[in-house]
Amino acid sequence: MKKSFYHRFSDFIEGKGFYIVLALCLAAIGLSGWFLFSSLTGEQEEQPVGGTASITVTPAPTPAATVTPVKPTVTATPRPTATVPAVVSATPSATVQPTPTPKSAPTSLTWPVQGEVLTSYSVETLAYDVTMADWRTHAGVDIAAAAGTEVRAPASGVVVEVTEDVMLGTTVVIDHGGDLTTTCANLASVPTVEVGDEVTVGDIIGSVGNTAIAESALASHLHFSVEREGQSVDPMELLNG
Repeated sequence: MKKSFYHRFSDFIEGKGFYIVLALCLAAIGLSGWFLFSSLTGEQEEQPVGGTASITVTPAPTPAATVTPVKPTVTATPRPTATVPAVVSATPSATVQPTPTPKSAPTSLTWPVQGEVLTSYSVETLAYDVTMADWRTHAGVDIAAAAGTEVRAPASGVVVEVTEDVMLGTTVVIDHGGDLTTTCANLASVPTVEVGDEVTVGDIIGSVGNTAIAESALASHLHFSVEREGQSVDPMELLNG
């Protein structure tokens, strides 16, 4: 009588089949473990260890090129400058004249005429005046000379006076510089020089006359006197120098 499939399978399991099934089970367990290990290993390779978060690096955007607009160069055209004419002052500027260097006084004089001294210089002692018939001082010298004799400048200088003196007649005064002046009196009525004339020593300034009323009793002569700084001095001190 044939056994049923169940009985045959049971006999097989109880015999050698037991070992075959056991081997298959072990193989299945090993295969399952291999698949499980493979799956775990794959996940570990894909995921970072320790749960560290992944960092996504986003590349910085390339800045766009900045285009600087070029400003047009504007050249300013210079405006013409109006020329203002200089204002000319109606008032003339004062001209500064250079101060002339003071001229030193001469240390000597030449004789205005050649002749004898009729009346000497006397200011400290009274002398008798034959014309006035009294005693008085005489601030000069009387040099004998014929009427018409040329009278010459005793030194270079400038004529500062041409006058008609009541007592001494026609008179010419010359400034020689250094506060020194000379006076020639009893000249002819018309002298040959005028005020402001510059004369050089020896120039003719007039001629001997008879115009001095205070000395009319004397022989024809030239009255000659000298002053330094406004004070009378003896002409002989310079004529003999």
